[in-house]
Amino acid sequence: MAKKKKPTSTQKYLPIKEIRESIVILKDGGYRTVLMVNAINFNLKSRDEQEALLNNYQSFLNGLSFPIQILVQSRTLDLDAYLKTLNNAINQQSNDLMRTQTQDYTNFVRELIGVANIMSKTFYVIIPYNKPIISGGLFGKLFGKKPVVKGKKFENIKGELNERTGLVASGLSGLGLSAVQLNTQELIELLYFTYNPDTARRQKLFSVSNVDVSVIQNIKEAE
Repeated sequence: MAKKKKPTSTQKYLPIKEIRESIVILKDGGYRTVLMVNAINFNLKSRDEQEALLNNYQSFLNGLSFPIQILVQSRTLDLDAYLKTLNNAINQQSNDLMRTQTQDYTNFVRELIGVANIMSKTFYVIIPYNKPIISGGLFGKLFGKKPVVKGKKFENIKGELNERTGLVASGLSGLGLSAVQLNTQELIELLYFTYNPDTARRQKLFSVSNVDVSVIQNIKEAE
C-alpha cells in the first residue's frame, strides 16, 4: 500500500526562518527589525506645521541609504481587561452613587461593543538588512548552499541592523514621533496576528522568554 503523504504545513510557505534576539531572520538570508510608532493627527496641524512636517519627512527619507517599509495594522480593540477592571471597581466601591454610575458606564461599554467593532490602528516601520550575495560562478549558483550565520557573524549583522534601527528611530523623533523596537515576544505576536487574525483575538500567546534562553544556550553549545 502506498504511504499517505503528510499534509504540508503552511509554515513551509512563509518567508520567515526564525526570530532571534528581536530580529526576524528570513529564509532568503535577509534580516528585519520592527519599530512600533505612535501616530499624530496631521489634519489638526496648521498649514505651516503640515508643510514643516512634510519637508522634514522628505529630508528623513532622503537621508536614508536603505529602504524601509511602513505597515499599518487595524485590530478590533479587546476591552475584556478594561471591563474586568470596571467590575472590580464596582465591587470595591463603597459609595452607592459612584457604584451606580460605574455600573451604568460598564453597561454602556458592553452595549457599544455589541453594536459596533471598536478598531485600533497600529503603525510599524520595518528596517531591512540583506547580506551581499557573493557570486560563485555558474556551478556555485546551481549547487551552492546558503551560508548559516552564527556567532560573530550574526553579532556583526545585528550591530549593523541595530545601527540602522537607531537611525530610523532618531529620524522619526525629529518628526515628533516616538518609536519602540519590538522584542522577540512582540514580533511573534505581530506575526501571529497577521497570519491568524481571527484566532489571535480569542487566544493569547504564552511568553517565549524561556524558549529564548534554551535557544541561545543551544547556539552557544553548537559553536
